[in-house]
Amino acid sequence: MNDYGVTGATTGVEVLMQLPARTVWAGITAIQRYGEWSPECYYGAWLEPGARFEARNRFPNGFETYVTCTVTVLEEPKRFGWDVYGGEEFPLANWAYELEDRGEATLVRQTFTHGPGDSGLRMGVVKYPDRAAEIIQGRLDELATNMRKTLAAMESAL
Repeated sequence: MNDYGVTGATTGVEVLMQLPARTVWAGITAIQRYGEWSPECYYGAWLEPGARFEARNRFPNGFETYVTCTVTVLEEPKRFGWDVYGGEEFPLANWAYELEDRGEATLVRQTFTHGPGDSGLRMGVVKYPDRAAEIIQGRLDELATNMRKTLAAMESAL
């Protein structure tokens, strides 16, 4: 089946946060606080600390998702990432952070990559294949904007 370029579609941001790396690390691994900072994720809770967590997301159109995430990398205080599952066998996405310690500041690189699992984006491009490139780019742009908003809110709160 043609996935119109969804699998592997990636976006990311680089943000210099005016916080030490250990403080940023504490923020990015505080899954239970993402609802305070993220425009989409309104709930997060560890199921197995450091290994699995659940999250709930709400999108501007009112659509909600309930997902389970499996940690794929946990290298304190440098790298944190996870795969997102919505009930399917394959991950629908991967999120990752890389932290570069700059003393009193930290350069944060955050990325999002669509997986082969069944996602809302995949459903959208299958429904409107003639607009696939536009739909994918629109979602990637939205994700990058939300990453910046989340990191800014996190920086203000920590």
